Amino acid sequence: MSTPEASSSPPRPSVIQLAIQEKAALHAAYIPLFAEGGIFVPTAREYQLGMDVYLLLTLPDDSQRYPVAGKVAWITPAGASGGRTQGIGISFPADEKARQLKSRIEAILGAHLASDRSNQTV
Repeated sequence: MSTPEASSSPPRPSVIQLAIQEKAALHAAYIPLFAEGGIFVPTAREYQLGMDVYLLLTLPDDSQRYPVAGKVAWITPAGASGGRTQGIGISFPADEKARQLKSRIEAILGAHLASDRSNQTV
C-alpha cells in the first residue's frame, strides 16, 4: 500500500495574473538585478524561495499577456521595513521568450531604468 506522499506528484506551479497599467508602476515592479530580469508581485499568499510560479503579465499600453514560467527569488514579508509592500519577486527564466519580455519592459521604461527612484525590492 502506498502512502499519499509517495504517490502524489510535485505541486503544480501557482498561476498569477498581473496587469500593470502605468509606467511608474512597471518601474516600481521591475527587478533588473536578476540576471534575466524579474518582476515584483504584491501578494499576501505564502511562497517559498525557489517555488515555481506561472505568471501572466500585462504591460502598460499593451493588450498582450506575456506568459512567464519563473521562480520565486525574492520575498518581502508582511510588516517589512520602509513600508515596503508584501509580495514576491519572480525571476524570469533563461529562455528566448523571457529575453524578449525583458527587452520589451526595458524599452517601455527607457530612461526610467536609470532613475534613482526606489522600486518594490531595493
